[in-house]
Amino acid sequence: MTNVSLVTTFILMGIPHAPALDTPLFGIFLVIYVLTVVGNLLILLVISVDSHLHTPMYYFLTNLSFIDMWFSTVTVPKMLMTLVSPGGKAISFHSCMAQLYAFHFLGSTECFLYTVMSYDRYLAISYPLRYTSMMSGRRCALLATTTWLTGSVHSAFQTMLTFRLPYCGSNQIQHYFCDAPPILKLACADTSANEIVVFVNIGVVTSGCFFLIVLSYVSIICSILKIRTSEGRHRAFQTCASHCVVVLCFFGPGAFIYLRPGSKDAVDGVVAVFYTVLTPLLNPVVYTLRNKEVKKALLKVKNESVFLRSK
Repeated sequence: MTNVSLVTTFILMGIPHAPALDTPLFGIFLVIYVLTVVGNLLILLVISVDSHLHTPMYYFLTNLSFIDMWFSTVTVPKMLMTLVSPGGKAISFHSCMAQLYAFHFLGSTECFLYTVMSYDRYLAISYPLRYTSMMSGRRCALLATTTWLTGSVHSAFQTMLTFRLPYCGSNQIQHYFCDAPPILKLACADTSANEIVVFVNIGVVTSGCFFLIVLSYVSIICSILKIRTSEGRHRAFQTCASHCVVVLCFFGPGAFIYLRPGSKDAVDGVVAVFYTVLTPLLNPVVYTLRNKEVKKALLKVKNESVFLRSK
């Protein structure tokens, strides 16, 4: 196989929908994207300026917000272009490669980060007295760095295997962004080995992370049930509830797309919206509306800004 491809430009066919819905969908996704970016930027700002939030949990949350902001940016702007302009559907071969790499880099890093966050919650609830020493600043930085490096290697491997194949036939990608399964359908070569690698490299790794998260939360629930006061149990459950919600919204659609046999383009495109568009928005909403400390910090930042404007 050579790296030379006769296809120099791909065409992203977008989300299956009636042409009359172009404008309404553009408006909806634009609002979601703006809210996603603003919401995650707000979390980054609040955590950085409030010293009370300089803890391991919020350290990992800043990583998550940063990832979500760019994870949405990798796919949504191009999707908006496909809705308003026929020329916006075109994407060069190398841009498609870059988009696939960025998508899987951020997606796999987020997957590993959720696993680390569940481990952090396990230590915080199961070993409250030793938590500070067990989850030191150095260990937090090491865990976060490992997720980023592992995600980078994971994505590079996936991108290399996908684009080493020759593409010389149809250039229409039945999706709204460059992802491995719809791209492999356009290759002018046998892709069975690549499909197995996609299943193992994405599906099994993701399933492994999800299994570790479930294992962490089984241990967490056992620890919570040992707490004597109902108020303590409620507080512990509330701390973990936000993480559980976003984990299910992220892993559920991903497992549906990458782990089931066969693939239906229309269904995959619609399901992918959940974890590429909605989950990055859900994170700031869930973590701010369900978290008293973050809401208190937001109110503090708001009051300070009002005070500075009144001076």
